[in-house]
Amino acid sequence: MTARIVVFGATGFTGRLVARSLVRLGARPTLAGRDRGRLDQLAAELGGLHTAVAESSRPDSVRALVGAGDVLVTTVGPYLIHGQAAVRAAVDAGAAYLDATGEPPFVRDIFERHGPRAAGRSGLLPAFGYDFVPGNLAGALALAEAGGSGGSPSRLDIGYFVTGRAAGAVASSGTTASGARMAFEPSFAWRDGRLISERIARSARSFTVEGRRLQAVSFGGSEHLTMPRLAPGLREVSVNLGLFGPRIRRIQVAAAAAAIIGRLPGVGAVARAAAERLGRRSGEGPDLSMRQGARSHAIAIAYDAAQRPLAEVHLAGPDPYTLTGDLLAWGAHRAAEAGLRGTGALGPVDGFGLAELTDGAAAAGLTRVTADLR
Repeated sequence: MTARIVVFGATGFTGRLVARSLVRLGARPTLAGRDRGRLDQLAAELGGLHTAVAESSRPDSVRALVGAGDVLVTTVGPYLIHGQAAVRAAVDAGAAYLDATGEPPFVRDIFERHGPRAAGRSGLLPAFGYDFVPGNLAGALALAEAGGSGGSPSRLDIGYFVTGRAAGAVASSGTTASGARMAFEPSFAWRDGRLISERIARSARSFTVEGRRLQAVSFGGSEHLTMPRLAPGLREVSVNLGLFGPRIRRIQVAAAAAAIIGRLPGVGAVARAAAERLGRRSGEGPDLSMRQGARSHAIAIAYDAAQRPLAEVHLAGPDPYTLTGDLLAWGAHRAAEAGLRGTGALGPVDGFGLAELTDGAAAAGLTRVTADLR
């Protein structure tokens, strides 16, 4: 029997994408959120779905959404502010959990704090969208190819890019709020075979993307926590965001200043509150015509201990929001039909296996492309 799927935050920008994608897959999810009128309107548009009112400020209302064996998808962010109620509800209920976070501290919190509590009860799949499924998949494929050819991967570099004519304009209100707040929060990296704290944009490196050499800055991704599970010999994992074009140096300077401000008593709290206000235009994001002008591109390069490249994988797909909606819908649908492959905090490969994840990503439009290294 297929498990019940609940989309929490269904009337938000990403939530609507997930709900519509689930319906296209043949699912009939329960739509949950804080506004009864907007829920009922969306439910009617999608064929008369069930609805439930819940909000993160009332944890009991979120806990009431799910029971044992259900699947909870939450798009309610910023997750550092609004995310705890949903993940706790899933663990307490024994429900599978997926979210769309791209916030490093929240991802780390799920792996280090909620994951152990969920072991044996529920599987937790944070960051199951553009952040950070493409890098996990590209990284796993690169590691598999490097190992299959007799190499011993010691380092893995991952890059995320958005290409196309609308690449610089694709940002929702939620992404803006999360991104602004992340500048004030601690991040992390995998260096010398261990997880270390490291501020966002501490370093930069370049990748060849569609024949162009593009810069990217370091960022804390779920790959730092998941790739060493797949290849215990990895000494370094680098995750880099190349979404800023020629503004890379300014981003690094701003991130360094924000890290200092974030540690100042009182000042950091004011700065975080100001960042949160950027996202209060709930539910806003780029329309379809704007999104269709952008493409997602992820790269993973595996190196040996002598820094010789062993394997390079490029994946390309639709714009980050369309991709996120379809990946979350696919993941929730598969979890409802067949369950996850484990419990506790899981990476995308942990949750579904490499072959199935490759097929699911392809169904969402994320496929391997030939690297243009001109």
